[in-house]
Amino acid sequence: MNQPITIALSKGRILKETLPLLAAAGIEPAEDISQSRKLIFDTNHAHIKLLVIRATDVPTYVEYGAADLGVAGKDVLLEHGAKGLYEPLDLEISRCRLMTAGKVGEQVAGRRMKVATKFVNVAKAYYAEQGVQVDIIKLYGAMELAPLMGLADEIVDIVDTGNTLRANGMEPRELIAPISTRLVAGQAATKMKHAQIQPIIERLRQAVEAARTEEVSV
Repeated sequence: MNQPITIALSKGRILKETLPLLAAAGIEPAEDISQSRKLIFDTNHAHIKLLVIRATDVPTYVEYGAADLGVAGKDVLLEHGAKGLYEPLDLEISRCRLMTAGKVGEQVAGRRMKVATKFVNVAKAYYAEQGVQVDIIKLYGAMELAPLMGLADEIVDIVDTGNTLRANGMEPRELIAPISTRLVAGQAATKMKHAQIQPIIERLRQAVEAARTEEVSV
């Protein structure tokens, strides 16, 4: 008998891009997720359920065994620390960059820099590696406002096209890490449910390779 498998999915853009990959791997929700307020969904496999939660919670659910597999951005995994997690596959979706940014042409010199971000752990580690002393200010959104209002000198945030930065008189500066969406697995689940998990990983790997081939051929 197949052991039950729970896959935690990140809400939002990542979810929209993950569902076609899951479908290509033969896993489909029993109902339209976009039209439901439910958080747990049955699939076309009796032993597989999908859990739809905030992206920042995915690593925690997988780490503590509430979910066996998870789908989350590399930015979330870096901030979480990915303790107790394996990262068997890059799903190659929702690509962007985690960068520093600031007001165009404005440089900080001769004083301790203030940095606004929701990626507190990543920012601390990055600036420490650069040998730069900073005060980290945690914000949850609209990072571009912080330098404009004098709250911070720089921000650490996700940059996609850079249009929002430019529209607010800011510019991307240093690349901290390229970001894409990853499949993660819990250590306990990998050991206890290997026979159920490994085929899912392999089918997703094939789906990613097929999507990459299709993208190149277009």
